[in-house]
Amino acid sequence: MKPVEILLAIALLLCGGAAESQTMPHEIEPVKAPFEMPALSRPSIPDRTLSITKTGAKQGKLSTKAIQKAIDRLAAQGGGTVVVPEGKWLTGRIQLRSNICLNIPRGAELHFSGDVKDYLPVVPARFEGIDIHSLGALIYADGAENIALTGEGKLVGPEHGCELDKRQEGGISEEVGKLPLERRIYDGSNDALVFLPVFFGPMNCRNILVEGVTFERSIFWNIVPIYCENTIIRGVSVNSHGRKRSDGIDIDSSVNTLIEYTTLDCGDDCFTLKSGRGIDGVNRNRPTENVVIRHCRVKRGVGGIAIGTETAAGVRNVYMHDCVMENPSFPFYIKTRRPRGGGAENLLVERVTVEKSGKSAFKIDMLGSVEWLGKLAERYPSDFEGSLRPRFANLTFRDITINDCPTLINAKGTPEQPLEGLRFENIKSPVMTMELQDVGTMIFR
Repeated sequence: MKPVEILLAIALLLCGGAAESQTMPHEIEPVKAPFEMPALSRPSIPDRTLSITKTGAKQGKLSTKAIQKAIDRLAAQGGGTVVVPEGKWLTGRIQLRSNICLNIPRGAELHFSGDVKDYLPVVPARFEGIDIHSLGALIYADGAENIALTGEGKLVGPEHGCELDKRQEGGISEEVGKLPLERRIYDGSNDALVFLPVFFGPMNCRNILVEGVTFERSIFWNIVPIYCENTIIRGVSVNSHGRKRSDGIDIDSSVNTLIEYTTLDCGDDCFTLKSGRGIDGVNRNRPTENVVIRHCRVKRGVGGIAIGTETAAGVRNVYMHDCVMENPSFPFYIKTRRPRGGGAENLLVERVTVEKSGKSAFKIDMLGSVEWLGKLAERYPSDFEGSLRPRFANLTFRDITINDCPTLINAKGTPEQPLEGLRFENIKSPVMTMELQDVGTMIFR
């Protein structure tokens, strides 16, 4: 292991300019990032509108067919905006088509069923980093272009304790990723357990906008673009605190993403970056690249900004700036495991204020838990080889203010692949405790 270089500054200056909540401008300001990223703009949606009441939706009735009929009718005409009027509307899975905006204005609430049958037949999906056929998402899309989810209304997940809850499969085995895809079908037949659907889960889509809406009572991950390109998420709120496994936003094997003016209050990780798991993710080789997170707020959650644990195809070119975190467990949480592969590089986080960190403010962990991994989570064996060896490098944190934390840094690499290129610049914290293991190069000043 290379020696650790720690340059401690005697005086730590206050961070300047960390963002408080700001009024979101209507226009999307140009992205300035330390890497090349194309200009992002709202998808172009034709100027047609259709209310779901025109296709038969009624309050107090399951209106899945009527809502889908409105989407499909406009899509056949070239696209437009499907409007959910004021009131509470019940639905199962709905699927967006190209050139469609689903608008939920203030006063409108779209409530989702908790019955397995309302999310069948199965669709192509990814669950915790492994491609399968399953229930997919409450709001789903596959191979669509120019899609939007807008308005100031609410999307409300199923009641906790519903059939989906009771029949959920707790996790997926990495052995599933070694099976042919046609054998990875999970439809809950014969009362089998099911993999929970995410809330909004577009796959293989381009030019996506999620703006203004509030996600409530999620049963699993909330906003999850998978294999997508050119995604804008702005002015969104997620309220899922108290619900385990309810990540806020998971950017999974997707490129060119802007997240701004968004507030997350989650039961698990908040702003999360992933790229597949184990051999399945390595073989698909779809990294997550070019992600900008700005002017956002974390209320509660496990990780404030998290990378992993699914990093098989790599995560690179991530820029978070001018954000506030109130009380996450680990404000800056970067994690993987030996069998997961890939890793992360070229991360810059700057001008962030953390009001309170429940645990280590900076948590970087390449080993995971002995409870789940056995000996692979121990420091040795150091002879772990192959395509599933992860690597973390070139991670920079600067101009960070932390008002309260028990430990500043807990960084743990592996003997065969130490952490490289860690930089901490102008960090203000009342606690300077550091726990370092297998850190190759690190600068703190």
